Amino acid sequence: MVWNKEEANSRSEMQALQLGRLQKTVSYVYEKNPQYRKKLDELSIKPRDIRSLDDIRRLPFTTKQDIRENYPFKLFTAPQQEIVEYHATSGTTGKPVVVGYTRQDLESWKEVMARAFTAAGITNKDVVQNIYGYGLFTGGLGAHYGAIRVGAAVIPISGGNTQRQLMLMEDFGSTVLTSTPSFLMHLYEAGEEQGIDFHKLNLRVGVLGAEPWSESMRHQIQDKFGIKACDIYGLSEIIGPGVAFECLELQHGLHINEDYFYPEIIDPETCEVLPEGELGELVFTTIANQGQPLLRFRTRDITRLSYDACICGRTLVKMDRVSGRSDDMLIIRGVNVFPSQIEAIILKREGVSPHYMVIVERKGAMDSLRVKIEVTEDFMIKAAADILKGDEFDILEDVATVRSKKRNLQQDIKDVIGITVVVDLVPPGSIARSEGKAKRIEDRRPE
Repeated sequence: MVWNKEEANSRSEMQALQLGRLQKTVSYVYEKNPQYRKKLDELSIKPRDIRSLDDIRRLPFTTKQDIRENYPFKLFTAPQQEIVEYHATSGTTGKPVVVGYTRQDLESWKEVMARAFTAAGITNKDVVQNIYGYGLFTGGLGAHYGAIRVGAAVIPISGGNTQRQLMLMEDFGSTVLTSTPSFLMHLYEAGEEQGIDFHKLNLRVGVLGAEPWSESMRHQIQDKFGIKACDIYGLSEIIGPGVAFECLELQHGLHINEDYFYPEIIDPETCEVLPEGELGELVFTTIANQGQPLLRFRTRDITRLSYDACICGRTLVKMDRVSGRSDDMLIIRGVNVFPSQIEAIILKREGVSPHYMVIVERKGAMDSLRVKIEVTEDFMIKAAADILKGDEFDILEDVATVRSKKRNLQQDIKDVIGITVVVDLVPPGSIARSEGKAKRIEDRRPE
């Protein structure tokens, strides 16, 4: 079931809609925003020059740094009195990225989130436990708006509060969970310790995102909670969650709301647009935003696009699950490495948990990778079965089964990424948990 007819437009209908909105957007930012007018004038581009969708390639790129340099409001296009809501990133590096929404922007946000929730099978009969953080982070309110738009009941519990999460999940009869995948796994561990059988609860769907996660983690979540887990994608700079979403029918590839966010794939080095199916950096032009429209925003996310028909009836272009980021990508001895590659290997192996940390070190002139991986309680018990005394960490280092497990993991990772890594197996609970996005990389290389 689709939320509205635009999701099933023919390609010609969609392109006509996109072109009209693109032309309107370029005229709007040129007239209302001095920063964009300057950029366009420097390239000798006027709004009338945008005659086809291909002309989008003539427009300048926008980066996160551009938004920071124009902090807080210089990239806003709508008048300040029309901005009714603000969001921002955490600002851990430099100035935060600030986003402003008009009333129409909030309506657009509700609309794209309603599409995402409908695709996940959510209706007015559902109870949505919204675990995404509320506040300046866009996740909590974005999911809240979408749930309200489709008529579902919302539990606005936000992140953290592990024990209360579990209590309300049982007592309120939650049917839908919206969360980061890593925190959901944390909830499972906490619930398992209390003897909760998640399969006996009313849970049936998870709408998960805000961090990269692998297909293997999806299978683990679905098995542990007894739910269908759907991916959702978004960026604060673009609108928040709801830029793209998976449908229940396929669960492979995320439908992009391309009548709101026009996508391109570029080579991150040359910035040339790549053809359909090629892997590269995802770029979006917001063609319906009023508060802060962005021309060709470089997301730094690595994916590919596909226009294949979907059995759900949507004709929206699909993007692959993000495999990494062009700026967060690790380059180790000339090899591009994404943590998601390592995660996919870990989650296919018995005896280890999805909690891991990739540590980058430099010894002399050589960069190296060390991967810390937690073992499961069952593996710990098995490994220590014949040992009566000793520290848990020492047991993990000494038992032959552990040495064998480490060798196998090291070889499997090397086979995939092409370089040798050191694997450390550590006791359950020894890697710090996150109530938001999981931290997967610790870079110890000198500045």
